[in-house]
Amino acid sequence: MAYNRILTIQDISCVGQCSLTVALPILSASGNETCILPSAVLSTHTGGFKNWHFRDLTDDFMKIKEHWQSEKIDFDAIYTGYLGSVKQVDMVINIINSNLKKADALIVVDPAMGDYGKLYSGFNNDFVHAMKNLVSKADIIIPNITEACMLTGKEFKEIYSPEYVSQIAKELILQGCKAVVITGVSYKKNELGVFVYDGKTEYYYPHEELDRKCSGTGDIFASAFVGAMMRGIDIIKSATIAENFTFESIKLTLEHPAHWYGVKFEPLLGNYIKQLNE
Repeated sequence: MAYNRILTIQDISCVGQCSLTVALPILSASGNETCILPSAVLSTHTGGFKNWHFRDLTDDFMKIKEHWQSEKIDFDAIYTGYLGSVKQVDMVINIINSNLKKADALIVVDPAMGDYGKLYSGFNNDFVHAMKNLVSKADIIIPNITEACMLTGKEFKEIYSPEYVSQIAKELILQGCKAVVITGVSYKKNELGVFVYDGKTEYYYPHEELDRKCSGTGDIFASAFVGAMMRGIDIIKSATIAENFTFESIKLTLEHPAHWYGVKFEPLLGNYIKQLNE
């Protein structure tokens, strides 16, 4: 088994089971060396907690990059999650274009910027434009259906056909990425799934839609997906493994109503590792 060095760039929510506190354990469980570049530090995530503390780390990006370059450190994969500003997106593009990225490195972008048809608070069209530039540098992008619409300028619909999703995926490929994995896709009531398009083959993997909206599910999926890909698993199986792991984690969390702030994925990491080895 190859032992790869993955760099993941996103924020740290110290409590809340999202972003780097999700990515680091899942990527490590996949058997890969995991390095981090935190975009910000938050005492908790912002979904339901009050009076949280926030520190922006934008000014540290280039200093960290320069130190890594002086040490001749490079990466087999770069995976980006939530980025807080246009400036951070531009800096990530700078890193991807540098010698920190090995020639054959896998670039995966989770364009975290919206859900349920709306941008996250603090983002605007300038951020969407910046994210389009970052997406063009990626091998694989992992938007949810809202973000896929924003990146293509398509009207967001709550009810849509497989042809609608297929067209969006094809338009995303035209923006420069090699493959698209769209999460949160639903063609009928009580069903939710993931759609994969690699420029040739379309694949949809559905499951039961659970009655629970949880913070961090996108981070769990993306991290499990990247971990599988870096084990040499093909894109369709990687997406299936990540979707199963995310679904089972949410299902477990449903048994614990007091655990409202995140997803209890940790008890199922053994299952994830088992799927990677099958």
